[in-house]
Parts: sequence; C-alpha cells; structure tokens
Amino acid sequence: MQASYLNPTDESAKQLFSKSIRGEVIMLNLLRFKEIANYSQFSEIAPKTPITGKEAYQIYINQTLPFLEKSGGEIMLLGKSEHFFIGPMEEKWDLVMIIKQKSLDSFLSFASDPQYQVVLGHREAAIVDSRLLPIEAISSLL
Repeated sequence: MQASYLNPTDESAKQLFSKSIRGEVIMLNLLRFKEIANYSQFSEIAPKTPITGKEAYQIYINQTLPFLEKSGGEIMLLGKSEHFFIGPMEEKWDLVMIIKQKSLDSFLSFASDPQYQVVLGHREAAIVDSRLLPIEAISSLL
C-alpha cells in the first residue's frame, strides 16, 4: 500500500529550518483530493452537508489567504494537473499550487499562527495525499 503524506514530520521540519535559506522561499504543492471531504476529526468546522475534497480545499484557501498575506506570502499559481509528462504515470495530482513566502521566518510565523491552526482542519478533511517541496531560488548552477 502506498503511503500518504499529509503533514511534515519532525525530521523534515528540522531539516528545513536548519538550512540557512536567505530571502524568499517558494513552496511547490502537489495535492490529491478525497472524493468526499472527511470532517470526522473536525466536527466543529464541518459543513452542514457533505462536500467534496476540492470544495473543502477551496474553503481552506479562502480562509488561509488573510494569514498568508499578513505574513508576506502570496499564491503565485493555482493549476490543474493530472499525470506527469516525465515521471511515474500512475501518480496523479488534482492541483498544483505555488506559494511564495518572503522568508523561512515568515513561513514559520504563518504556519504557527493559532488562528490559522483552526483552518488546517479543512485541508486535512480535503486531501488524501500531498507533496510540499520548499525551493530556494538560485542565480546559477555554479
């Protein structure tokens, strides 16, 4: 059975924040949605009637934007995707999202905001699998 990835591990967080990334950080998100969002662990924020994972993720985006913008971040791209052109054909992603954050510190401030933590339930209810790749901009390979 394939593993699902929904949240960072302690090790991945330690690895990211131990880097000396200076300046902007770009976050590449690949997301696969549940057919029906699962709010069983988030009953306090659950909609009155069942909704799709895609709809739950839209709620997450709508409620997250104020926190993201307050921390200096922005959504650079929301895009539909399915199969890789180069890569494993069996991997399918419903949404590609690119987020720009002004620094690792501002990302940490955003992610640790207690009010934002409540919004995370919509994300958890929405997705069945995800990838998040932090990217540091460079000017050349050399």
